[in-house]
Amino acid sequence: MTEANHSDQPARPQRCVIVVDQDLPAGKAANAAAVLALTVGQRHPALVGEALVDASGCAHPGLIPIGIAVLGADQDTLSAIRDKAVAAACDVVTCPVQGQQTTDYGAFREAVAGVVTGELRYVGLALIGDRKPVSKAVANLGLLK
Repeated sequence: MTEANHSDQPARPQRCVIVVDQDLPAGKAANAAAVLALTVGQRHPALVGEALVDASGCAHPGLIPIGIAVLGADQDTLSAIRDKAVAAACDVVTCPVQGQQTTDYGAFREAVAGVVTGELRYVGLALIGDRKPVSKAVANLGLLK
């Protein structure tokens, strides 16, 4: 049984992971992770922690207090993870390969619109949700190298 959330803030998800195509060059892998993280922050503002204040009293923007593991997987595994996570009711943010084939967002949208869901390939995805289903979806994956 889940305890009801009595605050005005939505409950903070317990786990957030990003899985990136392990065969991407470092720059493209970093780009995929950054794009996914930006969207995760927009979709889940409760993941952003309170400001960090240093010893001089200077405030720095808050970071995610639960951390984000960045894992690696091949493209077939990325698709399978997406399917598992969706079935487990995790929030899934995807970055289709078409996103790294153009700098024109309109062209990106058009390219994705021409592919059915089951045939999309991904450079990365983010899973956000309760610890158990997120962990189960990414079981046996290692950190991105």
